[in-house]
Amino acid sequence: MTYTELSSTNGEAQTIVDTALRSAPPAELEQGKVYAFHTPTGVHKVDLTGPATAPDRKTGTTTVRDAASFSSYFTKHADEHTEVYADADRLTITAVLDAHQANAPRWGGHILKLSLRETETWKQWAARDGKLMDQETFAEFIEDHLPELLEPTAADMLEIAQSFQATSKVEFQSANRLASGQRQFQYVETGTTKAGQKGQLAVPETFTIGLVPFEGSEGYRLTARLRYRIGQNGLQLGYKLERPDEVRRTAFADVVNRIDGDIEQPVMNGTPAL
Repeated sequence: MTYTELSSTNGEAQTIVDTALRSAPPAELEQGKVYAFHTPTGVHKVDLTGPATAPDRKTGTTTVRDAASFSSYFTKHADEHTEVYADADRLTITAVLDAHQANAPRWGGHILKLSLRETETWKQWAARDGKLMDQETFAEFIEDHLPELLEPTAADMLEIAQSFQATSKVEFQSANRLASGQRQFQYVETGTTKAGQKGQLAVPETFTIGLVPFEGSEGYRLTARLRYRIGQNGLQLGYKLERPDEVRRTAFADVVNRIDGDIEQPVMNGTPAL
């Protein structure tokens, strides 16, 4: 074999290799790593440790829990065409940050949502609303929630709770409404050295509490009316909150008004088409 023939054979082999490399399926490289590979002209390096290519638009849904957080994110990302919707039933305020323009559609894929959550204190008072409890349970509930009691004072309500605990072994016979607005319970001592001795226990017929309905919202005053029943199971006590749903709606409206005052775009009543 001559030298010329050998050179020709090597050239054909290289052509086959190059063709095979070009026809190989592409391989996906992982961001954050450095790759090196051989080419006909030498070693080629691909450095993917730098920042990835920025996306062409903003997308995704961000959920916040209070009005201050909503206004902060909104101010950073909104524009004059952003749309805002309030839904009182779902307790949500939703902003479509890239909403359609009047004559130009946009993606509508960058969403900010305020999803309000009820406080634990509100849920605890709501859970017991309208339900009767035995004396001991009622007294413990009052003791556990002294910070929310406004009128009578927490100290006065603590004294009442302790009185119920002290009279848990008596027989309650009747209840009268006093001119002062209190409910007076008549009882007779049983099972003690004072058996047969009569006594009285006065309890306010209404008391005022202060509750924060939603995390990050303001506090509101509610009136609770005393409920009771004297039966075979002894004295049972509870309370009924006056118009808690109205207070809840007012609290949501106040959150909407706060956000409406922080931003230039109007807050519409409803939900966006997503």
